[in-house]
Amino acid sequence: MSRHHQLKTAEEEIKMNISPLIDMVFILLIFFIVTTVFVDEQGLGVNKPEPTAEAKAMENETIVFTVLNSGQIFFGKNEIGINAVRAKVLELSRQEKLPVIIEVDNAAPSGTMVRIMDEATLAGAEAISLTNFKAGK
Repeated sequence: MSRHHQLKTAEEEIKMNISPLIDMVFILLIFFIVTTVFVDEQGLGVNKPEPTAEAKAMENETIVFTVLNSGQIFFGKNEIGINAVRAKVLELSRQEKLPVIIEVDNAAPSGTMVRIMDEATLAGAEAISLTNFKAGK
């Protein structure tokens, strides 16, 4: 019986309680987190230029058409038809040849954009530019 008792105590001695070790690791982790110094990196300051009178004057020196995804064509805030594009370009380019800018929505029909380019070219526009139109503008 004493032999059986010895085996039982040997098994109990093999078991190791690691709870205090885990507690100590968590305490060290908390200590390092609290004492860590975070570096606050400074970025470069950017001075954005203010719009000048030249930028405002350039708005009057271009002809801007907007094509929505539904195929509607706008000049300024007024909706116009495809047939009115040539007349607008002719009217505004009497004194000097103004560049034409076409703002096109991503889902707009490409045929409408091409027809505006054709009408502007027939009206004598020498510079035609395309740009992406964002509806939230």
